[in-house]
Amino acid sequence: MTQPCIHKAGQWDTITPEIAGWRYVSFSVKTLAPGETFTLPADEEEHAFVPLSGAVTASVEGDEIVFGGRASVFDGLGHTLYVGRDTEITVTAADAVELAIASAPATTKHPVRLVTPDDLPVEARGGGNATRQVATPIPPGFPADRLLVVEVWTPGGNWSSFPPHKHEHDHDGEAELEETYYYRLRDPERGWAIQRAYSPERDFELSEVVRDGDICTLPWAYHTTVAAHGHDLYYLNVLAGPAPERTLQAFQDPTLAPLQDGWPALGVDARVPFIPRYPEGAPSPEKD
Repeated sequence: MTQPCIHKAGQWDTITPEIAGWRYVSFSVKTLAPGETFTLPADEEEHAFVPLSGAVTASVEGDEIVFGGRASVFDGLGHTLYVGRDTEITVTAADAVELAIASAPATTKHPVRLVTPDDLPVEARGGGNATRQVATPIPPGFPADRLLVVEVWTPGGNWSSFPPHKHEHDHDGEAELEETYYYRLRDPERGWAIQRAYSPERDFELSEVVRDGDICTLPWAYHTTVAAHGHDLYYLNVLAGPAPERTLQAFQDPTLAPLQDGWPALGVDARVPFIPRYPEGAPSPEKD
């Protein structure tokens, strides 16, 4: 049986269904030198491109789309370019670039669409030391087939993805979804967090330190993350599943879910939101 697993930075290149032992989600991060180009041929998968740092130009369906530009994931909200199935795309790096690429098989072709920081709310979620900042460039209402993409920033010392939740069955209040957590730390040399995944019914427990560039594959299990004190954490979630209805419905651990009832009294951590919409001094593309 495929289990939740941490893949360490430097020991993974890409996550495929064959590697993860599931059916839908693929994920990789490409590092590009200035001017470097690569092409993804038209295939039966839809793709989402998220520059973690740097800017790129995408040539797709006769158009050139320039996007990205943040120095790191801690300098601004992300741009996301969605490209539907049966569509070739060529990407060229404007400068040194780290580019996350998420993919999933699709039955319906949807149009190319660029999501910019101006399209995203600067959202604080949770309360007390479970406060984090969330942006959802590809939410359930987005015109895509299966892909869902979420960016999350957690200040040092705070819990995230809390209360622990799971999405492994399709029924009321829960959706079956495969999920990846790709982690980056503001201090990549020393920063760390802890990822927990557990399933009482399967007698499964994973509690492991994660560092910059690690990735977790979650086919099932309750899961939650905590950033070490003083170490701000970012993770990029990619989700996809078999259900025809696009949803992020999750089932919370019933033993811990009541804790969120105390969040209004605790209030939102004053540090959140702590990631600006755009890097300081940088105009939005619409204002160029």
